[in-house]
Amino acid sequence: MSVAALHKVDLKPKDYKSEVSVVWCPGCGYHGILNSIYRALSELGVDYSNLMAISGIGCSSRTPYFIKSYKMHTLHGRAGPVATGAQLARPDLAVLVTGGDGDGYSIGGGHMPHMARKNVNLTYVLYDNGIYGLTKGQYSPTSRPELKAYTTPYGGPDEPLNPLLYMLTYGATYVAQGFAGKPQICAELIKGAMEHKGFSYVHIFSQCPTYNNIDTVEFYRELVRDVPADHDTSNLGAAMELARRDAEGHAPMGLLYKIDKPTLDERLAAIVTKVGGHAGYDINKIIDLARP
Repeated sequence: MSVAALHKVDLKPKDYKSEVSVVWCPGCGYHGILNSIYRALSELGVDYSNLMAISGIGCSSRTPYFIKSYKMHTLHGRAGPVATGAQLARPDLAVLVTGGDGDGYSIGGGHMPHMARKNVNLTYVLYDNGIYGLTKGQYSPTSRPELKAYTTPYGGPDEPLNPLLYMLTYGATYVAQGFAGKPQICAELIKGAMEHKGFSYVHIFSQCPTYNNIDTVEFYRELVRDVPADHDTSNLGAAMELARRDAEGHAPMGLLYKIDKPTLDERLAAIVTKVGGHAGYDINKIIDLARP
């Protein structure tokens, strides 16, 4: 969601904090992600009266409560469609979606590819802790088989989803990955995502000290490696190779992919202009234009 055209303000990160107390568990990585969002908003100079924060259900989906903004706490997995509608109705606002691995890739998994392929002009920050935290420890689409969770006491039966490959395959125009233990890097990636015009996806690894005892801070520190300095972020094939992880199983941290393409709101505006605008709406003309 490019914020370049928005009215800029001079606010500190703390100025974006709402009056609602943060309720996440001590040691949760989401604290670091939230601070990264505050920092990105401050560096961009986003006026919170021009910001729409939208989420689904889950620990991460509490985020809008903690940010000064317009906000919507929607149904489980449905943040994407609601955010798409909000962006199309108010393209003058910056739209920020926050959600977790379960919300985005389980019940909400059917919506993710369509936001990407349509290039909806918004930023989606996904907090991945490999577990359902709010409902007390169920296996999620990104859980590792070794995790003995509430629903998988003997370990998981399947391999975890690769969110980066998922987003790259379906056409996201900005794809990045961070780790909550590196908040400065996360802030830079979120800032870049909000500056980008198009569907921006930022995937952030986060520890859950309460329900996930294998994906610890130490585990993630060993897992992530910086994207190579010479990586061509416009090369889809190179981005997909990085997303598959290296021979030692390390995950990339940084910007993997970024290209410019027309956004959904731009394409729709072009169609409206083509048929004569709202005042000249004629269903027969639309049917004629749609014919081969």
